[in-house]
Amino acid sequence: MSRYYVGVDVGTASVRAALVTRDGHVTHTAEEPVNIWEPCADHYEQSSEDIWSKCCRTVKRVTQDIDVESVRGIGFDATCSLVALDRHFQPVAVNHTGVRERNVLMWMDHRAAEQASRITATKHRVLQGVGGVMSPEMQPPKLLWLKENLRETCWKEAAHFFDLPDFLSWKATGSLCRSLCTLVCKWTYSPSDGWDDSFWSAIGLEDLMENSYSKIGQQACCPGAPVGRGLTAAAAADLGLIQGTAVGASLIDAHAGGLGLMGADVTGHHLPCEHRPVSSRMALICGTSSCHMAVSTQPLFVPGVWGPYLSAMLPGLWLNEGGQSATGRLVEHVVRGHAAYRQLEEQAERRCVGKQVYSYLNAHLEGMSADAAQLEQLTARLHVWPDFHGNRSPLADQTARGAVVGLTLSQTLDDLALLYLATIQAIALGTRHIIDAMRAAGHDITTLFLCGGLSKNALFVQTHANTTGDCTHVCITDLECARIGACASSDCSSIQV
Repeated sequence: MSRYYVGVDVGTASVRAALVTRDGHVTHTAEEPVNIWEPCADHYEQSSEDIWSKCCRTVKRVTQDIDVESVRGIGFDATCSLVALDRHFQPVAVNHTGVRERNVLMWMDHRAAEQASRITATKHRVLQGVGGVMSPEMQPPKLLWLKENLRETCWKEAAHFFDLPDFLSWKATGSLCRSLCTLVCKWTYSPSDGWDDSFWSAIGLEDLMENSYSKIGQQACCPGAPVGRGLTAAAAADLGLIQGTAVGASLIDAHAGGLGLMGADVTGHHLPCEHRPVSSRMALICGTSSCHMAVSTQPLFVPGVWGPYLSAMLPGLWLNEGGQSATGRLVEHVVRGHAAYRQLEEQAERRCVGKQVYSYLNAHLEGMSADAAQLEQLTARLHVWPDFHGNRSPLADQTARGAVVGLTLSQTLDDLALLYLATIQAIALGTRHIIDAMRAAGHDITTLFLCGGLSKNALFVQTHANTTGDCTHVCITDLECARIGACASSDCSSIQV
């Protein structure tokens, strides 16, 4: 009988599933959108029940043509959003309106910026592992915000706080074991020492220490390790799979992409990283936001860059994670908000590229320039500072704001194209800033690998190549989280294999 593995990838706006063979061939894929609520500025919420239902629908779609007995394992990755459940494992509202369905604080929610600043001001030793600055995109400030603002309706009711990847593992298996990927990267957990009591006391969340940290996790395991006894009967029925199917400890979505890029076979491509260790690679996972990942054999501390995290992505290696809080979202914001956007849509439709407005913009820019070299110079008098949603790395300043210099009164399609180009150039320069900071701290990065939605944009990739001088383009699919299912099934002996 053939052996298959299922990977489920929960991104910011959609759930994707893939059915993968033993040799890594993707046979079926499916995608479903998920709901996002934005009740006010910097507040972004989702529903764990909505997300789980979309996971189930996509898995059923990719497995409908096979004997599900042949599915050996399943793996989940997801955004590092915060899920709140009560003692009966029912949703708890994370909003002032008390809507229980909206029980997920999204990764991009910045309502806890003031709490993050106060945590940074403590200068606690755990902050050395996050570049010295606590980000509102991590879980401690989000938890503190809930305690200070929703004490009665959320904080006192909640019995379990999960990172979204761990929620999916729990929903599938009933096990409360967390992944080191989430706990180490977003919760300040130490693989060797566990939770630091003095940190939680110092920031005013000492109540989380009760019952040996039962609310946020008493057990942890490496990504890909088998969780519980596999799928419970209820989860198997929901997913259309067999009870007991192996479930691998989950990954954050960007880290799943990073895992695939670190393991990509580049034999014969004559890249600088060929015949060199994975520490010579940087993985750039570029979607709604971007993450810049590099590993090392020894801990390297990079100011303004998260980490070093031990075994958070690859066992035994230290991970540093830079990032940009808004990239794909920034491009969309700039393009859709321009006065000429309606004209752009009409032109793209007329040229038979459908909704691919970015393909049309890329072609339009080529038409505005005589050659590729001149295209870069089209924005010589137009400049964008891209921190519209703060600077994650390496400045680590979430209060930073974006800017555009060089605007005129003109609002033509040409002007839109130039603003689009300047935005992509600004994002690429941000990547270069992060690479420079990581190299200065000791990383030996020779090659940049890309995956994610923005990596499908040829102009985005070429601009990164021009700006960094290190770029190669590798597109991967959702099979990366299927690999942790394969690892959990024991068909593969380790994540590295």
